[in-house]
Amino acid sequence: MNDSLAILLAGGAGERLFPLTRKTAKPAVAFGGMYRIIDFTLSNCINSGLRRVFVLAQYKALEMIRHLREGWSILSPELGEFIEVITPMKRMHDDWYLGTADAVYQNIESIEAEDPQDVIILSGDHIYKMDYREMLDWHRAQQADVTIATIQIPPAEATRFGVAQIDSDYRINGFEEKPKHGRPQRSIFNPEMVSASMGIYVFRKQVLLDALRADADTPGSHDFGKDVLPKLVQSNARVIAYDFHDLNDKKMNYWRDVGTIDAYYEANMDLVAVTPEFNLYDTRWPIRTNMQQQPPAKFVFAQEGRRMGVAIDSIVAPGCIVSGGRVMRSVLSPGVRVNSFCDVENSILLHDAHVGRFCRIRNAILDTGVRIPENTEIGVDLEEDRRRGFTVSEGGVTVVSADAVKALEAAEAVLPPAHA
Repeated sequence: MNDSLAILLAGGAGERLFPLTRKTAKPAVAFGGMYRIIDFTLSNCINSGLRRVFVLAQYKALEMIRHLREGWSILSPELGEFIEVITPMKRMHDDWYLGTADAVYQNIESIEAEDPQDVIILSGDHIYKMDYREMLDWHRAQQADVTIATIQIPPAEATRFGVAQIDSDYRINGFEEKPKHGRPQRSIFNPEMVSASMGIYVFRKQVLLDALRADADTPGSHDFGKDVLPKLVQSNARVIAYDFHDLNDKKMNYWRDVGTIDAYYEANMDLVAVTPEFNLYDTRWPIRTNMQQQPPAKFVFAQEGRRMGVAIDSIVAPGCIVSGGRVMRSVLSPGVRVNSFCDVENSILLHDAHVGRFCRIRNAILDTGVRIPENTEIGVDLEEDRRRGFTVSEGGVTVVSADAVKALEAAEAVLPPAHA
């Protein structure tokens, strides 16, 4: 893999994941207790032997940059290895990154300086395990100009994806974006399924550079999926499909785009099942992160009745204290505190969230640093949650940000006292 370069796109604003992205980039949002979303793609790179990685950042990138600096300085510059964050430098024009293709185009000089044989384009907001060496080997064996990773999905789910139309020689001859007619082309890899694009691409270097320059001279969204790849498919370029090989070793292939609140919530909940759909504990394919200096998790009070510090079917990160509260099927990030007589179920508590005594939390996400006052109910009455200024997703997940709690407390402080 020494002759390959990975480019990880990590500059998206993540509007659909708001308010979790109100202060940070989507790839830097906490996931699975102690990780960040970007850790999964970066772990795939390191485990695959990819040791030259550009991370293209833009939106509110400071927290992500610090995370990479403190947790991912594991490569040797003396050996030509790096994980390098690149923010917009306006080398090619005076705009910020205009789209995924434009982000790479603006760093053409950096790509040429590395002079790789192939360039692997990755996204920083997906959860999956993949050995990119297998895809690269397939790309070269097929003598492809571009290889697109595809995943097999049931035909009923095709309306949520871009479906690839693949010839018998694995060549992609077209895309059908979110087909509504119910008859998407079946996959050449499995006639009972359809093949959807995963947003993972391998380019021969010169093919990539030529395509980016052509795209920069053409009006459009400057996006790989919408602009660059469809034009290459229509040209004489050899665009090949690669069938995703999941290293997660489960019955169904696991790949999750966690770009919405509901998708993010469901992917976290996948981790707390008795037999998790996504295995964090596979020592053959470790997931790396910035390991914060935190004391061990602590569970205190074991009295008869309701006062018991306990967490069941849950992930509890270092630094957490469950002090006389009950946690069920939940994910607790570092520094979380759950106080006495609390009930927390099916929820995600991000870094340093504190839950006051006698609270009931259901189907909720508590953002970083949230302080929930005593006797608060969240996720029990969704209309009441909306009235209080909390975000409620289409799937019924209540998201509580620190700003929303402060605004609610300020509003309640100026209300006149209730009286008959």
